[in-house]
Amino acid sequence: MSRTNLYQQVQKQTSPQQTMDVEAYLPLVKRIAYHLKGRLPDSVFVEDLIQSGIIGLIEAMQKYNANQGASFETYAGIRIRGAMLDEIRKGDWTPRSVYRKSREVSDAINQVEGKLGREAKDEEIAKEMGISIDEYHKILQDTNSVQLLSIDQPDHDELAEGRMVSKGATPLAELTENGFQGALAKEIDRLPEKEKLVMSLYYDEELNLKEIGQVLDVSESRVSQIHSQAIKRIRSRMADWL
Repeated sequence: MSRTNLYQQVQKQTSPQQTMDVEAYLPLVKRIAYHLKGRLPDSVFVEDLIQSGIIGLIEAMQKYNANQGASFETYAGIRIRGAMLDEIRKGDWTPRSVYRKSREVSDAINQVEGKLGREAKDEEIAKEMGISIDEYHKILQDTNSVQLLSIDQPDHDELAEGRMVSKGATPLAELTENGFQGALAKEIDRLPEKEKLVMSLYYDEELNLKEIGQVLDVSESRVSQIHSQAIKRIRSRMADWL
């Protein structure tokens, strides 16, 4: 996608002032696009991700509330990734079984934490699912490559109508959006320390899985598992919003 076409895409959707603001954050959109592209099949084009990311950036600028606890960069990153992943879903290259397994893990986490009143451990989640710890880690690995990186977007067709948030700027819609943003920031902060660190390094510092593994002195596959579990833990705790 040429620089001219990129600006035309922005100008069609924004006011002159918003266009200037969007241009300032285009490097963030591109970083996320290339970061995400490294974990996706060849059928996904980075230019398409960038165009979708611009839409997510514009939505973030329109809906961000600084009083909800998360920085704009963190919130925008979530919205940008969500828009990109919406574009990926249109290709429908991911088997539905992968999404089903992802939901099963989230459900198991919810069940365990509901019964124990604390963070669910890997072994406890695997036991709840009736599988071995190795099988559980394999599911985390398999689902992470298509994991919903944006928690504030529906998780697939079955959740498309699950979050009744108006697209219009009504007072109720704004209140709902602000409440969700605050709840998301709170749940990220409540993650186990290692999961929270992985989320911070991945989303805020823009490190890839291999680089995070070097920081934590663990394998890249283990980082993938930790990231996948963190996303599913948040989703399980925010089931009412989703």
